[in-house]
Parts: sequence; structure tokens; C-alpha cells
Amino acid sequence: MLSKTHTKYIQSLAHKKFRDEHGLFIAEGPKVVMDLLNSRKFLCKEVFALEAWISEHRKVLSAFPGIAIEPVKDFELSKISSLSTANAVLAVFEKREHPVHIETRGRITLALDTIQDPGNLGTIIRIADWFGVENIVCSTGCTDMYNAKVVQSSMGSLGRVNVMYTDLVAWLNENSQVKIYAATLEGKDVKTVSLTEGILVIGNEANGVSVEVMKLVSEKITIPGTGKAESLNAAVAAGIILSHVR
Repeated sequence: MLSKTHTKYIQSLAHKKFRDEHGLFIAEGPKVVMDLLNSRKFLCKEVFALEAWISEHRKVLSAFPGIAIEPVKDFELSKISSLSTANAVLAVFEKREHPVHIETRGRITLALDTIQDPGNLGTIIRIADWFGVENIVCSTGCTDMYNAKVVQSSMGSLGRVNVMYTDLVAWLNENSQVKIYAATLEGKDVKTVSLTEGILVIGNEANGVSVEVMKLVSEKITIPGTGKAESLNAAVAAGIILSHVR
């Protein structure tokens, strides 16, 4: 039985302040939890799960002897879940250190300029994983990668893609040895671009790429449209561009 204190502690991890304070985050659902466990990129501290789920995955869990495994009832899982409907298992993981250096030569690197919607960030991480993009560099104005909605929408890709936060303008200046591309409303048709090396900047959902970042861009890329929508969702744009240039 989960104590009130432990319940409040898990609930507190829904807030960035407490995630930062404890250096922990939560992941939910069988796929996300198992993918993060198997990636071995994040140390798992605790697992709260229904008895049936624990029995089904007992062999896998035995490979991680340091994890505290707590069987819970449906109503207990619902209390600590951030989902509208709790899904069998919730795990507490330790955050990991951001990489101090990201190699940009000979590969595509995503740079995110103030992506603020957690669903967008999680989806972009998943898209990067699909297209084999190993690294994402986020401006400090981007939403927290450990936000529960980011973790959920990344669907386990958080364990396979490196994500770092930094002063984006300074970082782009330091990595100007490769071309910097920006997704914009006007620019070179993405279908004509062959991109095997470089940095691809995806801008803020409402305002696009900032003026400061745009000054460092080598080439603008656009996705031609034939309809009347003003723009594309940031994650959708990232997916379309990567599908062409990869």
C-alpha cells in the first residue's frame, strides 16, 4: 500500500521544480517504461505496477536488481499517474548528465529554437529516432525534456536520442564549421535539398526561428504547400524535412 507521503512525492515529480530538486522524472505505460529500461541510459529507481504487469515482466526486471518494485492497485496507480487513464506501470528514473560535446560533422543535428509545447518536443525526439538523428540541441527556452508529456509522446525514444540544453546562439557560433539550415515559410524547396551534414533549426510554434538565430543560418528550407493553412506544426515540419533530406 502506497503511503500518503510517497504518493505526494511521486505526484510532485509532475512539476519541474521538484524534478530538478530530486534529479528524477517519471515514465508511464509498458512501452515507454520498458524502452527506457532497456536503453540503459537512465537509472531506474522505483517501479509501481499492477501485479499482472510485474508477473509478466519478472524476468526482465530481474536484470535490474537495484530497482525497488512496488505492486499497486488500480486506484493507487491512478493517484500517482499524470495520464487521464493510468496504464499498468509507472517508473521513476534518474535524469542523466547532458553531453558536454556533440559532434556535428558528417551527420544531421537538430536544433530547436524555443519549442514550448511538450507534445511537439516529444514527437520531434521520436521523429529524430526514426530518421537516425542522434542529437538534438535545445535552446534554454525549450520545454523540459523530462516533462511527463514529453516523455510520453517520445514513446521511449528519449533513451536513444541525446538531448542537450544550451545557449543556442552561442552553440551555433561554435559549430559554424557545418552549414546551418532553418525551416521557414520561404526558402529553398526541401525536395531539392540533399543534406547529409549540417544543423537543421526548427523554430518556435508561433514565431518561427528567432532573429538572433536566423542571422547565423546558411540556408532557408521550406515545405511547399498548395492549401490555405498559414503554417505547419513544428513536429510535422521536422518530420517532412527529415523524410526528404534523409
